[in-house]
Amino acid sequence: MSLILAIDTSFGTSVALVENGKLLAEHNVLDTMKHAELIGSAITDVLARAGVKPNQVGAVVAGRGPAPFTGLRVGLAAATMFAAGVGIKLYGAVSLDAIALAALPAVDVSKDAPLLVTADARRKEVYWALYSGINAQGEPIRVDGPGVLKPAELEDYLVNRNVHPIRTDIAISAASLAFLLEAQLRSGNASQEVGALYLRAADAVEPKARIGKAVSG
Repeated sequence: MSLILAIDTSFGTSVALVENGKLLAEHNVLDTMKHAELIGSAITDVLARAGVKPNQVGAVVAGRGPAPFTGLRVGLAAATMFAAGVGIKLYGAVSLDAIALAALPAVDVSKDAPLLVTADARRKEVYWALYSGINAQGEPIRVDGPGVLKPAELEDYLVNRNVHPIRTDIAISAASLAFLLEAQLRSGNASQEVGALYLRAADAVEPKARIGKAVSG
């Protein structure tokens, strides 16, 4: 399997280079406000530390979130431009699925006790999804979500369905995103859909047009 460059800005800025299940280099910055300033140097650093030129990369995968609008679009744009510039395939994957892939090997899940993955959605809300295990190809099995709710609403949702989840505090990493793509390619489920998963309206909106005629001076 070819070299995979993974980019995720659903939380901080995470970039990784993976080949055949092996992590060659990764750059993680937890800052959630400077994605645009950090993404270019993160990509350059990962390629340099791995000793890889851009034209040696075989595919790019971008984390689609869910995540707030401003940060998420930086990673998607960077992945799109890199893939177009080198002339390679661009894939998209759910960032919560990548977190689940990293967490599931260490927990014992069942139908009534699935893995609950959450991420900060701001506005006193969380993004969430539930997972029942890993399939034969190495993909996490998502059984509910992704969604966005206030923490109390999520707890009510789980109680009402008699679900008692196992929780994880693992953060998203681009390495896990790349390993997720490898599993999806093995199973034939890799997606080239790179639309952002916001799950709600963006914080910034276009100003409404003024109604009525302008008054001339």
